[in-house]
Amino acid sequence: MDYPGTGVKQSEVSIDLNSVDGFYSSDFQSFENSAPSMTGYDAPNGSISSPTGQISAQAYRRTNAGAAGKFMENNGFGWLLEVNEEDNDQIPLLEELDIDLTDIYYKIRCVLLPLPYFRMKLNIVRESPDFWGPLAVVLAFAILSLYGQFGVVSWIITMWFCGGFMVYFIARALGGDVGYSQVLGIVGYCLIPLVVTSLVSPLFSSYRLLSNALGMFGTVWSVYSAGTLLCVDELQAKKPLVVYPVFLLYIYFYSLYSGV
Repeated sequence: MDYPGTGVKQSEVSIDLNSVDGFYSSDFQSFENSAPSMTGYDAPNGSISSPTGQISAQAYRRTNAGAAGKFMENNGFGWLLEVNEEDNDQIPLLEELDIDLTDIYYKIRCVLLPLPYFRMKLNIVRESPDFWGPLAVVLAFAILSLYGQFGVVSWIITMWFCGGFMVYFIARALGGDVGYSQVLGIVGYCLIPLVVTSLVSPLFSSYRLLSNALGMFGTVWSVYSAGTLLCVDELQAKKPLVVYPVFLLYIYFYSLYSGV
């Protein structure tokens, strides 16, 4: 190689990199010879590939929490924003409270139609007791008995519990195989005839005798339904002893409504 202005010609020097161990490795050569990977920017169609994968709900919540949410996360109050992701299957409210509207409707029909002619399965009221149906019937009767006397509601519910316990005690003393929840459900459901007559009797308020006759008819209807449902096989021979306290209980219920 000639240096300008000197006139001196130097011999060319070459360096063999292959003679130096480890300087020029086969890995580097393979990387050099390999084709470059194509990115989204180098794609023929000019499209940009987006990253794939799923972002966690917690990270997504933190990203979209806003200023207040980020402030709470930074100060250790992020647990207030946490959502329980395990309970995806929400149980309906009626099912959670054990309320079966179809079952309640059928039991109401059993009480309203206790005669053998209608071929209703009356034993279902006794063998499958529930709480919400009788409570709704008792509350409906209490509301009809209000007329400005709000203390009647709590008193009627108290009489439902206490009167049901007295009937249960007598039925058990006579050898009946019934439970307190069964008696409570039957006594509550059998107030339906009194509810029906209480809705109709105001239409005949100008006829005092007819109104009282409707009330007595509803009372007898309730007593007959309760006696039919309560008196199981072992109480058939002692049915009058069971029906008498039930009759007194419903007479008292009707007196609360009529004010007598």
